[in-house]
Amino acid sequence: MSKQKVKVPDSLRDVLLEFSIAYLLEQPGDVIDFAVDFFTKLQTNRAQTGIIGINKPTTPDESIISQDEEPPVNRFAGGRRKSVFAEQYDPEEDNDDEDNNKVIFPKTDEQRTRLSDSVKNILLFRALDPEQMNEILDAMFEKKVKPDDTIIRQGDDGDNFYVIESGIYNALVGEDQKHVHTYENRGSFGELALLYNMPRAATIRAVTEGQLWALDRQTFRRILLKSAFRKRKMYETLINSVPMLKTLQNYERMNLADALVPKVYGPGDLIIKQGDAADGMYFIEEGQVSIKIHQVTGETEISKLEKGQYFGELALVTHRPRAASAYAQDNVKVAFIDVDAFERLLGPCMDLMKRNIDDYESQLIKIFGSKSNIADIR
Repeated sequence: MSKQKVKVPDSLRDVLLEFSIAYLLEQPGDVIDFAVDFFTKLQTNRAQTGIIGINKPTTPDESIISQDEEPPVNRFAGGRRKSVFAEQYDPEEDNDDEDNNKVIFPKTDEQRTRLSDSVKNILLFRALDPEQMNEILDAMFEKKVKPDDTIIRQGDDGDNFYVIESGIYNALVGEDQKHVHTYENRGSFGELALLYNMPRAATIRAVTEGQLWALDRQTFRRILLKSAFRKRKMYETLINSVPMLKTLQNYERMNLADALVPKVYGPGDLIIKQGDAADGMYFIEEGQVSIKIHQVTGETEISKLEKGQYFGELALVTHRPRAASAYAQDNVKVAFIDVDAFERLLGPCMDLMKRNIDDYESQLIKIFGSKSNIADIR
């Protein structure tokens, strides 16, 4: 090909963006199977929704339809219109100093405490850093609902994401409004339409009085996109600093970056405990970690690890309990990969890890005198 620049069509950019969000959030085991399923659903949905269009609510208060109100007009108006999802967001161009994109709904301390309790177990927010989580809390607004209020109507464009603080809600699908699920005083809904670029897949109706927290579409997408972008950029640097991971191909490094989860520990905190079952392995981003082995006479430190080093892989490779404990020496930040992702993504590094285990056992023999003593410790 010539060196002439090729412009990526907006339509391609949009669909790849939606696919990337869905992939990053779901972390599927097989990207090809996930892609086939994703684009098949997208194609089916496009064929089914070519005539669907409604007027989007203009204020947060209009996002819930009271039982006494008429449904929005133009629900099935003829012709295809531009989707509300055509708006684009580029995390590289987002300036954190620009507050004009941020939405803030003032809250009392009591409201913020209730909201924090409601969102703490929401899977979608698991990878957000404290700053992004605060932005989510700032942007959410409180909604009180009455019995029979319709919060989401099947076929509508997605306007808000909802977190339940209290109340019972039914999910209904199809023309006959078949009941498929009940939310009772916990959970969240409304993310699918926002993530997958599709109309609402179900109607959500209140059974009792209740309390919801809502987050508008633009803030929801922008923060999640920025989170995924920052995470990948941050872990690209970390991965490049770990010699073992240089054996990975570029796409394998990207998949690993997406699978890593940040964890923070204070001085003296126990990170892994000798004898426990292995839940994953750790890459050190900041700080020092002390590796210790427990004996009858107490614990003996066998090594200290710093940025760019890793630990916890021994139990995963050998399929045995943890052979040692790990403690944070100071403020430590690590990137954690769980067992499933480890087995899926770090196969190319396994030979190197096994060689490192041989070195580890040699080091223990020097300290404890024989392999039998090491076996007793384990």
